[in-house]
Amino acid sequence: MTRMPLAALAAASLLVGASVSAQHAGHVTSPADEKIDASFDIIRTDVASAGSDIVFRVQVRGAAGAIRPRAVGQFAGSAVYSYVWPTSLDSAAVGFDAEQGILALAVTFHPDFDDAAYGAVNRHVWHPHWVVLVPDAACGDGSLKVQDIPEGTTPKVPATWPQVPLLIDSPSYPTTLETDTVEVRVPAEVIGATEGISFDGVTSALQVNANLHAPLLCIADVFDVASGDLSLPGRVR
Repeated sequence: MTRMPLAALAAASLLVGASVSAQHAGHVTSPADEKIDASFDIIRTDVASAGSDIVFRVQVRGAAGAIRPRAVGQFAGSAVYSYVWPTSLDSAAVGFDAEQGILALAVTFHPDFDDAAYGAVNRHVWHPHWVVLVPDAACGDGSLKVQDIPEGTTPKVPATWPQVPLLIDSPSYPTTLETDTVEVRVPAEVIGATEGISFDGVTSALQVNANLHAPLLCIADVFDVASGDLSLPGRVR
């Protein structure tokens, strides 16, 4: 599978707390790239208000969700595949402490472990998460991770936090993968006012640390970035 360099995500760290230029109202279109597996080759990324929901969509060149990580039989060293919408939302918008990093909505699949709220099972299905992403050189040069929760600390977390030492939320938003499109319907009341919110699209693979130490969950491979540079050019419409 063709992958983009990890350095493609390095610029994301500069977006935290910063204003974003090159924004436009509406979706982000991306050229097809035959070097990327069709299931992860992003064509269009969109976030839009639809009645009482904010709908996150990504369209790919092939069948959405058709490729899943191979099970390794244990949590340590296992892989996570994901469709991700990095946003300009503050982490406090969904129940974390403020200004913790890049807040992203992600639809993930990982066959070796469950991370649903309240101890539910979700390793067998694609499912949504809010994650807070931050740079960490321990994951590789210019790479990001899901923010760890250091032992002995008690940061603010959402009610559906899955009891893992990461800034991650496991809400039960309606999520579908049909033909070439991934869609998540987030209740508008979760996000609140959407004016000025910007977004991008990413397909990626994450990996659990084989030693189960921090950094616990790193972005190991980037398959595609909708904007090409993580400039968050889309605006919620």
